[in-house]
Amino acid sequence: MELSITTPAMLFPAISLLLLAFTQRFLALSSLTRQFSENHEHEAIMLQIQNFRKRIKLIRWMQEAGVLSFFFCVLTMLCIYMDYMLIANWVFGLSLILLLIALVLSVREIHISMEALNVHLNQVLNQRKQISKDTDQSTNKTAD
Repeated sequence: MELSITTPAMLFPAISLLLLAFTQRFLALSSLTRQFSENHEHEAIMLQIQNFRKRIKLIRWMQEAGVLSFFFCVLTMLCIYMDYMLIANWVFGLSLILLLIALVLSVREIHISMEALNVHLNQVLNQRKQISKDTDQSTNKTAD
């Protein structure tokens, strides 16, 4: 395969956008974590905090893989510029693998995020059921 200097350069905007999205996820998650840490005694809150830890770890790995992918794209361009084509091909392949790893980790983080939403929705449903149950009991007591 013929690798030109523009090939790795085309990945720059994609990698930059991914890093921006990963950073945004991290900032949103850190904000949520601070909010949840105030009320840490409820079981559902503890599940959410454990979930946050998993997600923070994944986001860190996503960011690392993305940054390394970006680094190896630049290194590829340097190798092409210096006419080390064999090394450039291998380094570019490594860059693509790291980008794939970042994307796979991103999908995993989305799945964990959905688990967190399910925990929250179950908590809301249980609270609604309890309120409904309490209302029914107070209505029955007044009717007696």
